[in-house]
Amino acid sequence: MTIVALLGTLDTKGIEYGWLRERLLRHGVEVVVIDAGVMGEPRLRADVPRAQVAWAAGADLSRLRAEGDRGAAVTTMAHGAAEIVLRLYEAGRLHGVLAVGGSGGTSIATRAMRGLPLGVPKLMVSSMASGDVSPYVGATDITMMYSVVDIAGVNTISAPVLANAVDAVAGMAKGFAAAPRALRPESLAAGGSGSGGRPLVAASMAGVTTPGVDAARERLTELGYEVLVFHTSGAGGRTLESLAAQGLFAGVLDLTLSELADELVGGILTAGPDRLRAAGRRGTPQVVSLGALDMVKFGPVDSLPARLRDRDVRIHNPSITVIRTTAPECAELGRGIASKLRDATGPAEVCVPLRGLSTLGAPEGPYHDPVADAALFAALRDGLRESTVEVVDFATHINDPAFGRAAAERLHRLITGAGKASAEDCA
Repeated sequence: MTIVALLGTLDTKGIEYGWLRERLLRHGVEVVVIDAGVMGEPRLRADVPRAQVAWAAGADLSRLRAEGDRGAAVTTMAHGAAEIVLRLYEAGRLHGVLAVGGSGGTSIATRAMRGLPLGVPKLMVSSMASGDVSPYVGATDITMMYSVVDIAGVNTISAPVLANAVDAVAGMAKGFAAAPRALRPESLAAGGSGSGGRPLVAASMAGVTTPGVDAARERLTELGYEVLVFHTSGAGGRTLESLAAQGLFAGVLDLTLSELADELVGGILTAGPDRLRAAGRRGTPQVVSLGALDMVKFGPVDSLPARLRDRDVRIHNPSITVIRTTAPECAELGRGIASKLRDATGPAEVCVPLRGLSTLGAPEGPYHDPVADAALFAALRDGLRESTVEVVDFATHINDPAFGRAAAERLHRLITGAGKASAEDCA
């Protein structure tokens, strides 16, 4: 029997959850209603009442209500809900989760969803879904659906939105129940392999480094690896770091570090200050390059900060505007990368493409700036001079297929312990 959990605050959203429950039952699925509300009286009977959710978080519901601290209550119930849904999943009693809500309900439900393995259907209908959803989604596969109107009754606008959500989660849950696709990083890490027993490798890529990374991915596939490519969009880098920290990967091919430039200069696609930390801390072999460090990404051109409008500005697309990094910024990036790699507990190498870091930075490209690139290279080499991290120069552009293949070969040697590459691998 397919089972879908409905998780929400039944004091404020009881009517809506009752409507969702009836629609799900029409699909022939079993429904488990979980109440994560605290203050008001529930307007729908729950299969897992709120006291049980609070208890799962080690708290007493009566005390939570008496204290009257909404923030503390939301945090506690989110923790308890996460425990409840994970227990249901591990008992074979959950094939999908659906929730609806505003900011508080979304915070509670997505906290619970993030605790489930990748592949388990997770659908959040939220009035917050048209903005920045990264705090809710994190590094998981939560599907966010914008509610258009607030979740306040079932009306002309909300009814079709909620009906689509029910239809979607019912279909996903039935498919999952028939053929589970859950991916638990810890189980993969134990064997170090993905589908077909192939070791997993992470690779970072942006549109401006795609040809080089594609060549590396193809070579790694030939060598017997399954390659997971992460777009350096901020969320992509955070996801790569999260999975690397869990030991999911046999190796990391981090050829695109553009998120570090955004973090330094104030761009919108930063992955945070800990980008390029996880593989080193875990001891995972890594080959790093400097892809797309010649640019910083912002939103539409009108959103570009005034202090940066005299820079070399390019419209990447209607939603993304880029500026060229300066020599001082590149030097600071080089020092930062060296500092992080010096702390690595596993083998690491850096491949330096001397003829350009992106499609824009190629010879004859608008961002080709040998002075700025040289500042990056010099700071990086100086920072790694006394370390065990090898820095290898290539007289190629980052998108030269030969560069991608060589980087892949070097990672393969680190993973297999075959030793350093020969001089013939370097142009």
